[in-house]
Amino acid sequence: MRPVIGITTYAQEASFGVWRLPAALVPLDYVSAVERAGGRPVLIPPSADGVEEALDAVDGLVFSGGADVDPTHYGADAHPETDSPQTARDAGELALLRSALERDVPVLAICRGFQLLNVVRGGDLVQHLPETVGHDAHKQVPGRFSEHPVEVKEGSRLASLIGARSTVASHHHQAIGRIGDGLVQTAWAKDGTLEALEDPSRRFAVGVQWHPEAREDQVLFEGLVREAGAYRAARGGR
Repeated sequence: MRPVIGITTYAQEASFGVWRLPAALVPLDYVSAVERAGGRPVLIPPSADGVEEALDAVDGLVFSGGADVDPTHYGADAHPETDSPQTARDAGELALLRSALERDVPVLAICRGFQLLNVVRGGDLVQHLPETVGHDAHKQVPGRFSEHPVEVKEGSRLASLIGARSTVASHHHQAIGRIGDGLVQTAWAKDGTLEALEDPSRRFAVGVQWHPEAREDQVLFEGLVREAGAYRAARGGR
């Protein structure tokens, strides 16, 4: 059987023909990327209930992008440019990520997920990056990805997957501030913005600020699925 990869979902209103309703959804690129990598994707709704049951059912997790993490989770007041809080999604994903790391479930954290990984380990965020770097190259046009190079730390798990440098697709106005406990910095943009973190003590806990699914960049998903298969085998399958 293919490793089962849970993908966290957005919680927002969506259109379905004549209907406009609250929905738990995710861009199809995430699902397609997991399938191409050999995994079986399942969507995980944003809820703090049933976290352990969800983890019992999956072999790996993708924490997807989306709205800003509520700054109250890292002890800060909201910046005027910070998104309105998504209380249910924040609570559900923080609980899911904490338990996943405790269980050593393989995790790939993307964009918002990358920032969530830092927050769950006690780090904080820069709430509006253009004020720090003096430009908006990481999110030049709302709704369109910006492309830029990153340099990757030699010897890191990330480097073993993508090499010493790569061109990535970004769409973010926030960034990592104080680094969370146990996390190692592994990639940077030319302006010094931190673009990746990982926890070397975990089986696979890699976070990237960019969107590999947007460029059909399979190596990160393949790395996740490979480790998810090993995790599944280690716990005796199902």
